[in-house]
Amino acid sequence: MGLIAVPNGDLATIVTTLEMTRRPPLRPVPPSPLRLVRWAEPTLARYRMLFAQVGSPWLWYSRLVMADADLAAILADPGVQVFAAVDPRGIEVGMVELDHRQPGEVRLAYFGLVPELAGQGHGRWMMAETLARAWAPGVTRLSVCTCTLDHPSALGFYRAQGFTATSRTMETFPDPRLSGTLPRDAAPQIPCLADRPA
Repeated sequence: MGLIAVPNGDLATIVTTLEMTRRPPLRPVPPSPLRLVRWAEPTLARYRMLFAQVGSPWLWYSRLVMADADLAAILADPGVQVFAAVDPRGIEVGMVELDHRQPGEVRLAYFGLVPELAGQGHGRWMMAETLARAWAPGVTRLSVCTCTLDHPSALGFYRAQGFTATSRTMETFPDPRLSGTLPRDAAPQIPCLADRPA
């Protein structure tokens, strides 16, 4: 057993890949005042704003630093579906992104709600709505990844929804708080070690 040193300006996380290989049995959709609405080619600014609102506590940053042309191409691809969870006032409070670009497979690329809604049962509602949309005719596999930087309940939540863990990988990357991609006070539960001597 050994430890692998990570530079103080970097982060390391264990990524778990999970999958479903058959549509889960139908069960009642939990109640929620939210609606899941399709975003047809959202503007980059609007997409990134919601991405940051949902993901900053867990240091989601990839779509914030992606080149505009690359992100626009993903969002315009007919194989990618982006949905917003909208509250009764019409305000976006969550996001789902389904990637259908691989024949027969769907990847749940992003799934999350703003932190203020955590622990209120909206996640179960949103997953039920997501599964109904993901399991289109011809789909034989639905996958999702979560990591140790995500909400502590994320892995258990996905497993409770019927996903099975299939593999683990380790990812390291520069801390996005140091580049200014995310605010320095984002994800206070994850120490930022840049100010410590290497």
